[in-house]
Amino acid sequence: MAEPLLRVRGLNAWYGESHALHGVDLDILPGETVTLVGRNGVGKTTTLRAIMGIIPRRTGEIRFDGRDMIRVPLHRTAHHGIGFVPEERAIFSSLTVEENLLLPPVVAPGGMEIAEIYRLFPNLEERRASPGTKLSGGEQQMLAIARILRSGVKLMLLDEPTEGLAPVIVQRIGEILTTLKARGMTVLLVEQNFRFAAKVADRFYLMDHGQVLDGFPVSELPARMAQLTETLGV
Repeated sequence: MAEPLLRVRGLNAWYGESHALHGVDLDILPGETVTLVGRNGVGKTTTLRAIMGIIPRRTGEIRFDGRDMIRVPLHRTAHHGIGFVPEERAIFSSLTVEENLLLPPVVAPGGMEIAEIYRLFPNLEERRASPGTKLSGGEQQMLAIARILRSGVKLMLLDEPTEGLAPVIVQRIGEILTTLKARGMTVLLVEQNFRFAAKVADRFYLMDHGQVLDGFPVSELPARMAQLTETLGV
């Protein structure tokens, strides 16, 4: 079995005095798409933020590509190969699509060229001169993902990419993730749309109260539905 690209052991994280994560354990293999599932407020987004280093107060082990990341500051995380697409997308609204794409630094070999990104995201090529304020929610989400692909990172942390998007755009985001997986990109995904997640994920981790309760491959999904229904309240 391949060594995990990302290995998390005993991860604890705090917002001020609030203890948000309680000993989270995760393994993400190279090229996998893994989804964190759970109700709102159970620590899924916090897990992504802690891995990225956005939450400075954290303990435990975060080992990425063989390197200990727990003391790596946020401004150096991307240079080690981890990129984060937050739920709010965080594009620069006053800049055009192309200016947004050119802004992030290339931190490692293998990042996509602009022309390659436009082949993957034809909508963005059509809007290349449009400012961020003129983009739809779906176009903003595509742009947020595309910026990460420019950088050359190996692992993408993707937070609620389909939130508030029309079904046709959700389908397109799924197609993009499938294409990226075929290219070898590794993705750790937080997603409330369980039907969408079931189509793109290789494995799931079920979270509750800041802990990982269970992990299982997508092939076990039918047998797990009763457990998921009870835990997720769906």
